[in-house]
Amino acid sequence: MALGGGTFLVQNKVLPGAYINFISVAQASATLSDRGIVTIPLAMNWGPEGKIFTVEQADFIKNSQKIFGYAYTADELKPMREIFLHAKTVHFFRLGSSGVKASNTYATAKYPGTRGNDLRVVITANENSTEQKPLFDVETFLGTVQVDLQEGVAAITGLKANDYLDWKSSGTLSLTASLPLTGGTNGTVADSDYQTYLDQAEAYTFNAMGCTESKATITALFAAFAKRMRDDVGKKFQVVLFRKLADYEGVVSVKNGLTSDKTSTALIPWVTGVIGGTAVNKSATNMTYDGEYDVDTDFTQTQLENGIKEGSFMFHRVDEAVCVLTDINSFISITDEKSSDFSSNQTIRVLDQIANDIAVLFGKKYLGKVPNDAAGRISLWNDIVKHHTELQDIRAIENFSGENVTVEKGDTKKSVVVTDYVTPVNAMEQLYMTVYVQ
Repeated sequence: MALGGGTFLVQNKVLPGAYINFISVAQASATLSDRGIVTIPLAMNWGPEGKIFTVEQADFIKNSQKIFGYAYTADELKPMREIFLHAKTVHFFRLGSSGVKASNTYATAKYPGTRGNDLRVVITANENSTEQKPLFDVETFLGTVQVDLQEGVAAITGLKANDYLDWKSSGTLSLTASLPLTGGTNGTVADSDYQTYLDQAEAYTFNAMGCTESKATITALFAAFAKRMRDDVGKKFQVVLFRKLADYEGVVSVKNGLTSDKTSTALIPWVTGVIGGTAVNKSATNMTYDGEYDVDTDFTQTQLENGIKEGSFMFHRVDEAVCVLTDINSFISITDEKSSDFSSNQTIRVLDQIANDIAVLFGKKYLGKVPNDAAGRISLWNDIVKHHTELQDIRAIENFSGENVTVEKGDTKKSVVVTDYVTPVNAMEQLYMTVYVQ
């Protein structure tokens, strides 16, 4: 007769034997999440309309033409190059709707837009072609670059869609030196496109959002969206806008334009990448602008001081370099509950890191899974302390100990109350030095 064995829920077995449970360790941990994820809506000449699509930095460098329709060095991709200087992942949204796809006798462009008009089809005889069985080599060109070649095709139905074209289902292939696609147009950008983008963005996780539109109604919409998401939903990120002094730590207000156009919003992508990509233990203060634009830095010392006081994110010139003046957001209304620390983006990065990481930790490891008893609350306390200790190890916070965190039972059996004290570290910005000469 076999002995007892198997798994157990409680220790109530009668037969002797080995009762062993195998349990997967919870995957959520108290480690710090990566930064560098940003999102931005932009007008484009190529790409999917009406939906967010995600691009990694390495993929942009390698496959920019497939994704955006242009080579990496093209002027049309300057905003993308700016944002990827400091961002790792970007959730893009193509503004505009009702664009028209370019087409010709044999094919239709993959996406609407004027870039489709630069596509053309070249059909030549295949080396194995005969009068009885004609075969064709079909090339797709984007400008002067061959982007696809399909050899030995007998009929249009034998063509496979590529990254740029969808072939029509009917038609007769014939030799052609070059048959361009025509009629491609960009959709008109409407205010409603921004709302469509924001509705979709709610489902994504990111550290910063940018908007290059300077219209007051649109910047107000983005500022309100950031405030609602931060305060009501708990999704912590900062939005980068042009000259939007929202007096709120979730809004970064860029003041500088370009020397060629002082009201240009061209710097928004670079700042968005910096706000989202700067490490939690770093500051963007005095960071050198490494983008491609000629930044307008025609400000006096007094204007720079006033810019800081009003909550503007500004650039200034240091010898031959253009640098970030100070890494601040638009918050200026200091109260007993919100000190001037909340105007520092480095402080906000730390606080947002804590909020986002602990929310993910709780949602994946504790919510509906761990009993709300003393042991469960001790486990949560341990994870929070471990997380904060990592922040202290990288010098993002200081003077932290486990005594700064308490986890207690809430008013109901299902709730827990966490009290947490942290002291974010900021980079040095001002030196006051007295030298005594004897």
